Amino acid sequence: MLSLIRWIRGGSAARVATLAACTILLAGALAGCGADDVTPSQPPAADSAAFPVTVTDDAGRAVTIAARPKRIVSLAPANTEIVAELGALDRLVGVTTYCDYPPAVADIAKVGDFVGPNLEAVAAAAPDLVLVTTGVQAEVIGQLEALGASVIAIDPQTLEALYVSIETVGAAIGETDAAADLVESMEIQVHDIAEQVEGGPVRCFLEIAQDPLFTVGSGTLLNDLIEHAGGENVVSEPGYVAYSVEQLIQANPDVYLATKGSMSVPADIVGRPGYSAITAVASGRVYLLDDNLVSRPGPRVVEGIRQIAGALHPDVFGD
Repeated sequence: MLSLIRWIRGGSAARVATLAACTILLAGALAGCGADDVTPSQPPAADSAAFPVTVTDDAGRAVTIAARPKRIVSLAPANTEIVAELGALDRLVGVTTYCDYPPAVADIAKVGDFVGPNLEAVAAAAPDLVLVTTGVQAEVIGQLEALGASVIAIDPQTLEALYVSIETVGAAIGETDAAADLVESMEIQVHDIAEQVEGGPVRCFLEIAQDPLFTVGSGTLLNDLIEHAGGENVVSEPGYVAYSVEQLIQANPDVYLATKGSMSVPADIVGRPGYSAITAVASGRVYLLDDNLVSRPGPRVVEGIRQIAGALHPDVFGD
């Protein structure tokens, strides 16, 4: 079934400093920051239910896990969600202050925030496996390994890479069957959404920050989700992009999307100076997305795709 679904789918100075920090956070504080020239994680070819097992993570590192991890620390919300969905929530002994799903993680010890994990708190949790992301967390990988734990970096930038990452985590924690089932379920749901999209893709713009305006372009998970939801991103530049109102008016999207979450609080988009010239605004096609569903590379991105599809194709996906 997995191979069949894949075949079918084919498919000022202060402000500058603040902007730089926000760009890093927006790129991955909730999702796992992206990194340039990163090789997608690869699950082992052999049956990894038996240990030791070696995986290649999204930092291009081959990591060997000697035995089935009993104590896992997750330093990214998306990783926390993957572990929970694979049925290993009871083995999570440390998460970040950003980790808020599933609700049960509220009872798990906090080991710092996303940008600044508390190494002492991590050490106190005595993990045998730590799941990190790349970008701002790359510099702490060596320090975490010095604590005696195996460390795996997970940071997929496309939906296909997310499937691989889920399988990689599954192999690392001894939940290969659960990972395979989860990936198959996600693929089927994404395929079902794609089958319901009729006509050509809808041109859209996605706001991820305001003042200054930031958006996403090619090579990002958000861009990939837009395409799977039957949309066409009017932004062609790669990565996370600063955008001007003039550029936005020229691009003239038919639908305006904006994420709403802890890092982004869009307000009065319709009333912003100059925005009335944009077709999406003039026609009332402005929609807010749940940032946690579309920015975290985890199992709930399927809900994010469905939410985007509902905005782009309300006649098909509207409630």
